[in-house]
Amino acid sequence: MPLSDTAIRTAKLGTSPYKLYDGDGLFLLLKPSGSRLWRLKYQFNGREKLIGLGRYPEVSLKAARDRRDEARRLLATSVDPAEKRKAERLALPDTFEAIAREFLALKSKSLSARTSALKTARLDSFIFPRIGAQPITKVTAVQMLSALRAIEERGLHETAHRVRAQCSEVFRYAVATGRAQHDVAADLRGALAPVDVRNRPAIIEPSKIGELMRAIYGYHGQPSTEYALKLLPLVFVRPSELRCAEWAEFDLTSGLWRIPGRRMKMKDPHIVSLARQSLELLDSLKLVTGRGRYLFPSLTSEERPISDNTLNAALRRLGYSGDEMVAHGFRSMASTCLNEQGWAPDLIELQLAHVDRNEVRAAYNRAQRLSERIKMMQSWADSLDSLRVGAVGVR
Repeated sequence: MPLSDTAIRTAKLGTSPYKLYDGDGLFLLLKPSGSRLWRLKYQFNGREKLIGLGRYPEVSLKAARDRRDEARRLLATSVDPAEKRKAERLALPDTFEAIAREFLALKSKSLSARTSALKTARLDSFIFPRIGAQPITKVTAVQMLSALRAIEERGLHETAHRVRAQCSEVFRYAVATGRAQHDVAADLRGALAPVDVRNRPAIIEPSKIGELMRAIYGYHGQPSTEYALKLLPLVFVRPSELRCAEWAEFDLTSGLWRIPGRRMKMKDPHIVSLARQSLELLDSLKLVTGRGRYLFPSLTSEERPISDNTLNAALRRLGYSGDEMVAHGFRSMASTCLNEQGWAPDLIELQLAHVDRNEVRAAYNRAQRLSERIKMMQSWADSLDSLRVGAVGVR
């Protein structure tokens, strides 16, 4: 049965990639990260071949079908679509994407696989769709700034600076190899919004996240503080939402924490999926505070939760100043890293409860995307574990 836009938009992501077929070899590949990629399978000279036709929704269902039909017209004249595409690319001037991929391939020899994949993913997501097909000598500072502004509009200011620096490396490589005259990205120093480290300081470097997580797991103090400090990076809710958490809000069997609207900044209920690591912490904590109302009761009275300064004070005791990391910074940490790992931005915003109130309410009423958020939260918890034990790549 042919695909429809509705079927594509409502398709659930799985724990592994799977395909939605349209017909005549066209299918949509859905990846766990949220990517939806058009692919065309065909036979040429007795061999099965596969080519990409773009990413949904940038390439619509209709556009993908048009590209499929064009490829089949080529096959009818004994022309291999993949070879024709390759020939066309070789005939083009040096494009930004071609030179960037050449540079990335060279750099990958001195980088970890994780870091190399991360650098490639940044350009794949933010730059190639906008300027990748242009000859590198034709890319202007205005075009580059427009691409970087689009990143800033997502709230990813640190990522925008990193992408600018990466593009600058590509331009310098092109200059060194005689294919460009100037580093356009260098002209944009100072053009981007500064990263305000004084407002919600956050650690986002993988190696430093690993150090922070090791410090947290080495912390020994009052159970309320210790467990809250370990749980906050995993759930990345606002500190006030965590410290006032009540046992009645948790369903440990289904692995869901339902925060009532009265405790949310936007006054709408919020669902937090609890990864395996979160559930293990909660199971242990329940033995200590499970008979009371609050997960994290105050030392002076079980009728009150820990104070709003407790977690920041614990971070200071671990050696992190207020200019380095605050409790609220775990939200920025998760947002930046999950975006760079390729998770869909709207999925991340939904989990952060940053979405418009009406959109949030509608999403929760229909329980939309819960399965995707469950997978994302488990992936994030696994990432933190890997960083904590030292499986770190340098950005």
